[in-house]
Amino acid sequence: MTRLPSRGAWIAILLGLVAATAVILLWMGRVPICNCGTIKLWHGQVISSENSQHLSDWYTPSHIIHGALFYGALHLLLPRLGLLPRLAIATIVECAWEIAENTTTVIQRYREATIALDYFGDSVINSVSDILAMWLGFWLASRLPVWLTVALVVIAEIGVAWVIRDNLTLNVLMLVWPLESVKAWQGGG
Repeated sequence: MTRLPSRGAWIAILLGLVAATAVILLWMGRVPICNCGTIKLWHGQVISSENSQHLSDWYTPSHIIHGALFYGALHLLLPRLGLLPRLAIATIVECAWEIAENTTTVIQRYREATIALDYFGDSVINSVSDILAMWLGFWLASRLPVWLTVALVVIAEIGVAWVIRDNLTLNVLMLVWPLESVKAWQGGG
């Protein structure tokens, strides 16, 4: 019988995944922090060169939702696997997304298909914070009743859409199947 790594080993694996992602992003040419030279806890201006450059922004709830979705999917697909191994799988997926999201191809897709004309990719600190936000969503989903997790996801999606005319659902839609009507609405039209 194969013995799974200890809790401490899983934590080291998780931190290693985040560190490796940061190194890859730096190697790709991503800036470590905002070119403005500061690190803010929150940056709320979406149409701004500082969007996705600080610790949190209007897209942070999307990453929290990623965590809840990953928890739900992995709970259903791999119910016998422990919480930390499932979190490691979720972290691999989130780290892969952070790397893919910051490729020239995806950045250009955002700029063509969405209203994110000034989007030039995430800073490394923002990407790391996005991964930590996913961890928060995963943890919350593991602790809260399903109905409350679903309610929080719906409230976050509606709230963010109401404030900035974008959210996880619209982001995915516009990347996969851009609609002019949605783009016009997001632009205030």
